[in-house]
Amino acid sequence: MKRRVVITGLGAITPIGNTVEEFWNGIKNGTVGIGPITKFDTTEYKVKIAAEVKDFVAKERMDFKASKRMETFSQYAVAAAKEACADAGFEIEKEDPYRCGVIIGSGIGSLQQIEKQYTTIQEKGPGRVAPLMVPMMISNMAAGNVSIQLGLKGKCTNVVTACATGTNCIGDALRAIQYGDADVMFAGGTESCICSTGIAGFTALTALTTSEDPLRASIPFDKDRSGFVLGEGAGVVVLEELEHARARGAKIYAELAGYGATGDAYHITSPAEDGSGAAKAMELAMEEGSVTPEEVQYINAHGTSTHHNDLFETYAIKKAFGDAAKDVVVNSTKSMIGHLLGAAGAVECIVTVKSIQDGFIHQTVGTRECDEECDLNYAVGAPVEKEIKCALTNSLGFGGHNATLLLKKYEG
Repeated sequence: MKRRVVITGLGAITPIGNTVEEFWNGIKNGTVGIGPITKFDTTEYKVKIAAEVKDFVAKERMDFKASKRMETFSQYAVAAAKEACADAGFEIEKEDPYRCGVIIGSGIGSLQQIEKQYTTIQEKGPGRVAPLMVPMMISNMAAGNVSIQLGLKGKCTNVVTACATGTNCIGDALRAIQYGDADVMFAGGTESCICSTGIAGFTALTALTTSEDPLRASIPFDKDRSGFVLGEGAGVVVLEELEHARARGAKIYAELAGYGATGDAYHITSPAEDGSGAAKAMELAMEEGSVTPEEVQYINAHGTSTHHNDLFETYAIKKAFGDAAKDVVVNSTKSMIGHLLGAAGAVECIVTVKSIQDGFIHQTVGTRECDEECDLNYAVGAPVEKEIKCALTNSLGFGGHNATLLLKKYEG
């Protein structure tokens, strides 16, 4: 029999706040964290804006020496995990460390380290490459560093499914607890690739908007949407087996009651045009959580602000929800923080948890007039305040990865 799993801790680094409290206040205020790129000279680039993390100082959030051996994506993950750990009141000294694990992924790892060391090879030769190039670059090091910093000796893995990474990591961590591999899991995603290679690559793919207006750049479901805005940050949640959480008197934010994951088997970048893969992921999550579409009040959509994603995700919601699609409130957090790639699903899971807790669904900021075929309730113009007992959060990744989490208000 599957064990019940609850969320007891939250941690976030985002373009609108470097703690969950700052981030959530920014969300409630409709703050947009998009602006001119400061990390490199964009003179020769078509894309000039991104959603950068601001005022993050690694040595203020972790051991200074350890931080020097981490690239930015790992630093973000460690900072978010430490916040989540403190928020959960979790003390590894009181636990069996082999029953406590980590699944935190990154879609890319460190493009910056690759850029830097390739330049070194070209200018100074291969003998001058930094000794820590590989362990600083590879994407599993976010999970590895969190494990080391927090003393978590159980299952330590990372899922890499492009933009679905964070959601798949949380889903896999859910399974680890449900079926007895662990009692506590730190799960989520992290990303930091606002650099010349990242921007150039996504621009060449025609995935990024070239708008230079921060308030009209990431506009999911809008008829004038023209691509996503690259963001960065990290989100980590503490998942815990229900009886374990109760035994140590932990506060419980919400119950993670369902997970669905599918593959489109269709195209390397575009979702299936009929939305069938994403629809099936939602259906599987609802089936596991024993809820009907009519019982789901809110969907935090993937909502990237690209033409294909927003249209096909709308089709997917209609396919999964049928007549109930017109009654569910849908929004996109990317309207404020851009697309955090591997971290997106984890940060959006935190938004969904906080929405359930506060009965508050943020508006899809910047979106004014929806596409004719994007005809659901996308919380345009104003937030929605209502009690939320059941919500979904979706992620879709290049390669055809679809992932959905079902969250319920915890009622014992």
